[in-house]
Amino acid sequence: MAQRLLCVIEGDGIGHEVIPAAVEVLHTVLPDVIIQPVEAGWEYFERTGLSMHPDTVEQVKQAGAVLVGTVTTPPYPVEGYISPALHLRRAVQAFANLRPTTSLPIPTSREGINLLIVRENTEDVYGGHEHTEDEGQTGISEKIITREATERVSRLAFEMAIRGGRKKVTIVHKANVLQQTDGLFRRVALEVASYYPEIITDEFFVDTAAYWMVKEPTRFDVILTPNLYGDILSDMAAAWGGGLGLAPSLSLGERVAIAEPAHGNVPAIAGLGIANPTAAILSVAMLLRYHWQMPEIAQHIVEAVRATLSEGDYTADVVMDGALSTSQFTESVCNHLH
Repeated sequence: MAQRLLCVIEGDGIGHEVIPAAVEVLHTVLPDVIIQPVEAGWEYFERTGLSMHPDTVEQVKQAGAVLVGTVTTPPYPVEGYISPALHLRRAVQAFANLRPTTSLPIPTSREGINLLIVRENTEDVYGGHEHTEDEGQTGISEKIITREATERVSRLAFEMAIRGGRKKVTIVHKANVLQQTDGLFRRVALEVASYYPEIITDEFFVDTAAYWMVKEPTRFDVILTPNLYGDILSDMAAAWGGGLGLAPSLSLGERVAIAEPAHGNVPAIAGLGIANPTAAILSVAMLLRYHWQMPEIAQHIVEAVRATLSEGDYTADVVMDGALSTSQFTESVCNHLH
């Protein structure tokens, strides 16, 4: 087995707790993996004036994989600061974000949920093409959808549906209003769908999809959607899997993958050692499954997490009574892996 190299960015807040936990789990199943620490995020910016080290993108490209903790991005412009996560996705062309939601054996999860959101990850309104006019009184953002990006993410969504034994892909858009952008996404996605007759294809406007995500999420199997809608719908879906704090994600490109938990940096509990590392650990499992092509090892990690949760082992941010610390939870998962 070839030796694997993984860049690791702990990021901000609870990233300093949950990312080392995920690395510990990875070392348990893949002891020869080489970890290359990289700094990025708001805390790094405050120390250096940079959101990430200038060599970070090249390091990630050479490694082919990176595990990223949550990084802070203020909701207002900061001179010289760009979101490391968004910058990395575009720089390495990690064009598809995968966000699965499955039922977990915890009280806050709903039974029967097993859906995957495949989100285009490099364009839409997240492309960063914004400016103000009228002396700052008017803000303008450009929404960019291209045939090339839509084709490649659509192909990946249908291929993943086939490989995962899934039956249906739902294309989500707002083409009735945004006819030149979402309309292009819809047309291209349907063209790609025609090459996969074994997969049922349907479509929803994004507002209708949001309604059904709340009312009956089990009707979804794979959702294919542009960047912004995928960001919102995947956070909605996470509520059915036990909460955003347990939601993993993986951004896939042709040569590079970015594993990152979907939750925020949760400053209220940062440094207390009580953050649940499930999302980070399951993100590593996704990296093993979809990028390093090690599905058996990935499934072993998933089963170890589920076994830990089944025993009632929760951290304080999930269930308060009888809670474990982050390190105790991680130890429990690792014990199930031996």
